[in-house]
Amino acid sequence: MAVSMGLGCSFRLQAEVLLLVFLLAGCGAATYGTKDDATIATRVKIALLNDPQVGPLRLDARTSQGVVTLTGTVQSQAQADTALAVARRVPGARSVKSELKIAP
Repeated sequence: MAVSMGLGCSFRLQAEVLLLVFLLAGCGAATYGTKDDATIATRVKIALLNDPQVGPLRLDARTSQGVVTLTGTVQSQAQADTALAVARRVPGARSVKSELKIAP
């Protein structure tokens, strides 16, 4: 009888360990995604600063789950289009949204 209880406890312990591994893997993925978002946003900002047409403008980039959102003010639709194109070329950017304002 003691042997069967030991096997039952062992199985339960294995199940709990397996569950814990799955839960921790999910937490790791969530943290990794957040880190990637910060990296993507930083790379977009650097790419924007390095572009001769939009570099002098004060544009910001936020990223959530790989979706980049650009904010700030540009002087023309051409500058907005350039900023969007620059952001789209950054590795990891799944899509780019514009909240840019045009003020000549």
